[in-house]
Amino acid sequence: MCWYYCPKRKETCLLLAFVKTMSRYCLTNLILSFGWLSIIRRKPMSVLETAFEKRNKKQNKVETIKALKLPMEVHVKLEAIAAAGYDALDKEDSAYFLKCFGLFDKGEDFMLRVRIPIGQLSHRQAVRIGEVAKKYGDDYIDLTTRMQIELRYLKIENIAKVLQELQEVGLSTFQTGVDNPRNIVADPLEGLAFDNIIDVTPIVKELQSLVIENTEWISALPRKFNTGILGSLSNSCNIFGHDCCFALANKEGEFGFNVYLGARVGIQSKDANVFVTIQEVPSFFMALLETFKTFGYRDNRNKNRLHFLLQDVGVEAFVQEVKNRAGETFNTAGQTLVQSQSIALGANKVLQRNGKYAHKIIIPSGIFSGTDLIDLADRAKSFGSGDLRLTYDQNIYVVNLDKSALDAFESTTIFSKYNQYNNLYFNDMIACAGTKTCSFGVIPNKPDAIEMANFLKSEVAIENGMVRMNWSACPKGCGVHGIADIGFEGCKAKDDEGNKVDGVHIFMGGKITRTALEAKLLHKTLPITEAKYHVKYLLEVYAEFKQRGETFETFENRYFSANYSYQALAFYTKINYVLNDKLGLNTKLKLDKTPKTFKKENLEIFDFGLKLFKLLTNEKRYVAVEDFEPVLVQARHIKRNEVSTLNPNVPAKLSEVIYMMTDNDKKTRAAVFSELLMALKAL
Repeated sequence: MCWYYCPKRKETCLLLAFVKTMSRYCLTNLILSFGWLSIIRRKPMSVLETAFEKRNKKQNKVETIKALKLPMEVHVKLEAIAAAGYDALDKEDSAYFLKCFGLFDKGEDFMLRVRIPIGQLSHRQAVRIGEVAKKYGDDYIDLTTRMQIELRYLKIENIAKVLQELQEVGLSTFQTGVDNPRNIVADPLEGLAFDNIIDVTPIVKELQSLVIENTEWISALPRKFNTGILGSLSNSCNIFGHDCCFALANKEGEFGFNVYLGARVGIQSKDANVFVTIQEVPSFFMALLETFKTFGYRDNRNKNRLHFLLQDVGVEAFVQEVKNRAGETFNTAGQTLVQSQSIALGANKVLQRNGKYAHKIIIPSGIFSGTDLIDLADRAKSFGSGDLRLTYDQNIYVVNLDKSALDAFESTTIFSKYNQYNNLYFNDMIACAGTKTCSFGVIPNKPDAIEMANFLKSEVAIENGMVRMNWSACPKGCGVHGIADIGFEGCKAKDDEGNKVDGVHIFMGGKITRTALEAKLLHKTLPITEAKYHVKYLLEVYAEFKQRGETFETFENRYFSANYSYQALAFYTKINYVLNDKLGLNTKLKLDKTPKTFKKENLEIFDFGLKLFKLLTNEKRYVAVEDFEPVLVQARHIKRNEVSTLNPNVPAKLSEVIYMMTDNDKKTRAAVFSELLMALKAL
């Protein structure tokens, strides 16, 4: 089978393989009668048509499965599927169709993803989810970065009953997997926070009504489609990290949204140069989905997110097609108003517009239980409205708490249980599922994130700060490590004995501001047991030099990136790990508050070398240094093992590294940190 663009029907269509057996005459008549102008054309192709035809000469295996039946054919048979048991489950249903309704086969049990628009849960809904988790899912709940809940360990015989019980309280699981418009995220404090300029809740409800549980849009897209809409000043939902992003903006005095398009793992969205009013959001959104449905690639699933189409045709051409389909011109972009720093400045107790309070409950790594969800919902009902708001960072707000009831709420058992995690290292931590529940996971991940946060809490005390640490268990990046202050991607590493162990790549410097940036790789393939020390040394610098209330994101931009190369920072954490945690020398290389090396790697190497020589020998390497060059009036010639000779606790290899860093001759002096880092691996 092949996919072709049909201009007459304005959509992609499937040309069945049986037409190949027809005569040339019959095929030509079929083509003409159905308007297959992608094959026989009367006018030049547009750039989107050209890109589509180039990429859709073959279809991927999932598209072949999708052609077998309609998703609703499976949905209406859920009771029969449940009754027949796991062994009778059709392969295509397991591989694809059940995922259209949030059901993911995990090998004799299922994970169920529950759609919760903007993470807003009523007391009744929260209690029902908790009851379902206890009754059918081992009392286990995962909170996700799309403000949803995942139930696990569901047996096939119970799946129809679970969906029915959730539906009774207005909860849907439709289109929470595979090639569908996914849950729309926004500020968890929509309509409540002082910085919430536009309450987008009505907009999200309208968008959902257009596509969710609408058979025209179930499994209609080439790939998943994530949407975020932010009507607040603080970026509380990673607004630039979705396929479609509506970011709060102002155009000539009117509040609305600037549009950004095409984010994916490792890449932030692009400015579409479009401003839409509140009223224009639905028409733009639907035209956008139609355009992606029509021209989105259906060959290579690794390269068929919206990002790749934009990459080939350009944002301008794509947006013009959206405008044509919407029948509107739309304004050019206004001024984006989103900022990265939380308006609450790290506080977990927030005063609402209505005089009531929202209290953020920190759920480490998003690991929760049905029992605790019921308890929290009941306490929310006792002291407030009973409403809960799930957050993008896998936590929960209890909202609309009466001021007079705050002390009583904070005295409850459920509050005390999770209040121990109310600190800088847990507050803004994200961790996706790891090896325990995800087949793609390379490391356990969630336990690793919790262990590191506890370690850092005990080692580096920081007040009035904020650091976002995100963990992904594999390169797919579901933990959005790429936009973190400090991000971790699971991998396999080798310990000192050469054994394969759980490891991480460490990233730093992700930004979620209006100039959203991906984090840069700092260290590759570190054992997790070592990685925590590298992070510790970075955070010690943050604690020492940060300004009052300064977030790590702002600090990284002001201090780390402005003063040091990332290669220098990688060496800084590595040498301190070697000196203190490997050799036990109890001495640290320090960074300067105002360094004069100007991010030049050769100067940084020489500067660090001089400091290490002095630290480990208590002597100066040179009598005098001027402009990062030794004054050789009376040159001090040393041997490669000089530092080891002066300090027997220093291994010869480390002495040689310091020699390379401070060599008299610039031509033979180490010029890049990479060779030094390789040498340190031998220690």
